[in-house]
Amino acid sequence: MILGTSTFLILLIALIIDRFVGDPDWLWQRFTHPVVAFGAAISWANKRYNRSTLSGLDKEKRGFVVIGFLMIASVISGWIMSELLLCLGALGLVLEAIIVAVFLAQKSLSDHVGLVAKGLQKNGLAGGRLAVSMIVGRDPQTLDEPAVCRAAIESLAENASDGVVAPAFWYAIFGLPGLLAYKMLNTADSMIGHLNDQYRDFGRASAKLDDLANYVPARLTGGLIVLASIPSRWIFNLKTMLRDASLHRSPNAGWPESAMAAVTDLALGGPRIYAGDIADEPFMNDSGNKSASADDIERAIVIYWRAMLIGTILLAGLVLIQRLIVG
Repeated sequence: MILGTSTFLILLIALIIDRFVGDPDWLWQRFTHPVVAFGAAISWANKRYNRSTLSGLDKEKRGFVVIGFLMIASVISGWIMSELLLCLGALGLVLEAIIVAVFLAQKSLSDHVGLVAKGLQKNGLAGGRLAVSMIVGRDPQTLDEPAVCRAAIESLAENASDGVVAPAFWYAIFGLPGLLAYKMLNTADSMIGHLNDQYRDFGRASAKLDDLANYVPARLTGGLIVLASIPSRWIFNLKTMLRDASLHRSPNAGWPESAMAAVTDLALGGPRIYAGDIADEPFMNDSGNKSASADDIERAIVIYWRAMLIGTILLAGLVLIQRLIVG
């Protein structure tokens, strides 16, 4: 389904479902989340084909074939699901909306980042470090309280793109085949798209394709975050995002993160440690406050929800326009 007449409507329903339901623990304690199944497939392929005895070039070739095969399998699975759901009429529309909601992360992202603020407030630095270790890859023991807060806010901004806007974007264009292919690719990037000896070559294709898939969504997310600020700050926040997005080592994460830095008047990014390696990066919005607190996390979550609401309202507008055009 490519821009089908029901695609925007289904996505709108899915966003509303995910906003209020999210990923309930009781459900995924009984069933395997699809992303877990994606991860199992990627892990199996990595163990089977990413051999340490291979040359870098051979690893790179195998990694390209593996992610290509997994994405094709995802596209085919999505197409079969779409065709089956199409036969169910209105019930199929509702079921597809539920399926799409499963692959979105609006509420779960907010909940997980909110736990960092709660951990700091209830158990101090130790509680904050424990909570933030669940959502970021950097070594939590190297983080002081402001660094814990910055890490949580950066994760919120980046994953607003990866976990919400990007899957919604690819579903809106290509339906379930696009959504499943994106989630497979994004899962692969998070598992094997690392710049270390084990994954640098084998995961290169996954990392590069993920960068490409997130190019537009990351910039859309940054724009939504800017719009979530007060109108009198729109120009300043937009200029800050355009100026500082390239300071991030990722070609995409810098857009939502620099937008969030500007809107919250915080300095985000900066030097940090991943698995013992120091990422000596400059701060985005360097003139902002570097002493972030739990209150700033809660303020960022409010901005995040405003951005998601703006995106949902814009989508509702597209649904209305589409209905008027189709008649």
